[in-house]
Amino acid sequence: MKKYFIIILTLFFIQLSSIGQELNCQVKINYTQIQGTANKQIFDQLEKAIYEFMNNKKWTKEVYTTNERIDCSVFINIKEAISTEDFSASIQVQSRRPVYKSSYYTQLFNYEDDNFAFKFQQFSQLEFNETTFQNNLTSVLAFYAYVVLATDGDSFSPLGGTEHWQKAQLIVNNAQTAAEKGWRNNESQRNRYWIAENAQQPVFKGIRNCNYEYCKGLDIMHEKVEEGRANILKALDLLKPVYQARPASFAMQLFFNAKADELINIFKGGLPEEKTKAVETLMLIDPANTTKYLKITG
Repeated sequence: MKKYFIIILTLFFIQLSSIGQELNCQVKINYTQIQGTANKQIFDQLEKAIYEFMNNKKWTKEVYTTNERIDCSVFINIKEAISTEDFSASIQVQSRRPVYKSSYYTQLFNYEDDNFAFKFQQFSQLEFNETTFQNNLTSVLAFYAYVVLATDGDSFSPLGGTEHWQKAQLIVNNAQTAAEKGWRNNESQRNRYWIAENAQQPVFKGIRNCNYEYCKGLDIMHEKVEEGRANILKALDLLKPVYQARPASFAMQLFFNAKADELINIFKGGLPEEKTKAVETLMLIDPANTTKYLKITG
């Protein structure tokens, strides 16, 4: 009896150890624009602190196994050291998800945020409370953590990231009185405020639905290439009413930041009529990348 108990207990701990946090986030900080070597230690500590914050915090109540953790990355470029603990920077966040039964990953989010001012003291711990604004560093990081979770959720089920978009919106709301930029609607049409706001507006629902249908098409391409490609082309039709209602919108730009290059590679291998239809559709809904899309038929 004791032997069986030990086996059961061992299996329990093996299962428990396989349950990790939601993100598998790589973090890199570039500080080459800052003069002197005295700053190296603080930036190394900052990189480690952000890595632990993104990867060790439990962002949701959902259970993620190690293999289910979302691959993402945070690249911070330090532009200026205003003081020994105040910095001006940009932050680029990317995320991806695996395609079913393949070694291929599709990019879901790719955005560089130029308005990233923050304070960091050596040896300090990063703390975050979702009900209040404490500091810009953890609020920005938490915001993008939820955006990564939201876009990933939308890719696996229709509007599956709604709860995470709401969390991102809550962070925006809490930051309205922050001294730092990037949180308010009157500062720009392309900032954190609009990332969260647009995702929850009915006019942009087609983008989230396209994300899901697009990834469904990718997921069957391992055994049904033509059908998968046809499904992706059909998914792009969901973006036509979005473009008609809001041409050249920030929300559409975010989608194509992640997908433009991949779409070219997908349709380069299509049938002639499929290539033509793809180019026509893409030039209609994303005219800024017209030159790129001509490579499909070129």
